[in-house]
Amino acid sequence: MFEDALCEFHADWVGAGKSLATANLYRSLLIKLHQEIDTISYRTVADWIQAASGRPMQRKRAQAVRAFGKWSESVGDVEFEWWRRISVPVDTRRPQVTARSEDYERGERLLSNTRDRAILAVLWGCGLRRGETACLDWGDVNLVDRVLVVRRSKTGSPRVVPMPLATARSLRRLKQTRSEGCVFGLSSSGIHQMLKRHGLLPAHAWRRGWAVEALRQGVSETSLRSAAGWSSGEMVAVYTKAAAAELAQVEFARAWSRVSPSGGWRSSPGTAR
Repeated sequence: MFEDALCEFHADWVGAGKSLATANLYRSLLIKLHQEIDTISYRTVADWIQAASGRPMQRKRAQAVRAFGKWSESVGDVEFEWWRRISVPVDTRRPQVTARSEDYERGERLLSNTRDRAILAVLWGCGLRRGETACLDWGDVNLVDRVLVVRRSKTGSPRVVPMPLATARSLRRLKQTRSEGCVFGLSSSGIHQMLKRHGLLPAHAWRRGWAVEALRQGVSETSLRSAAGWSSGEMVAVYTKAAAAELAQVEFARAWSRVSPSGGWRSSPGTAR
């Protein structure tokens, strides 16, 4: 019975366009829960969550239970009616590093290899994940329309990602030396090692920086989600949390410049001054 419900939960999660990796993780954790607890109740599940070694795994267990409980409620199953009472432990980790334009400029100065410079240009200009960058094939690169097709993503769904002119130029230079098959000829681990060897930020820091810079330059959240492969605005908030105040300043300044020469809101007729 539980196994059948778990299969439906997994299928509905993926069918909604959410992360396949997250669905697989939640399913494995819930199977473990079912195997380790004889009687499922709020108390036994809460104790199971606390028994995990380390705060990150406690968070994952709690998130899996809440996700399954919410789904169960939506399909009329009342076995997990207490799911809202399950609290997710606070993540005490430090904010993750976000790349900035000066980091990219530094990277360009450090890298002399055409391939490595093109990798950095794709990470910063297109926000691809490290594994997506490693899997990129020349057949997925359209230098005329300046778009990349990501065929193998974290969610399992392909997506189209626009690329800036600087990234297209960098790839065009690389194509003069290798124009078929895998674009970079490096594994995901190889890309990680290349960045580390040159003292550059890890791939996900560039992805976060790309998201922040896109919003700063006026790209809508809807367009950002499409290019990033995110199914909801939650990930946008996660990625841009550290720069939220700065983004707010930029957006308000942009809005004020559009509506009033004085740099503020234009008063409505009859508004007291």
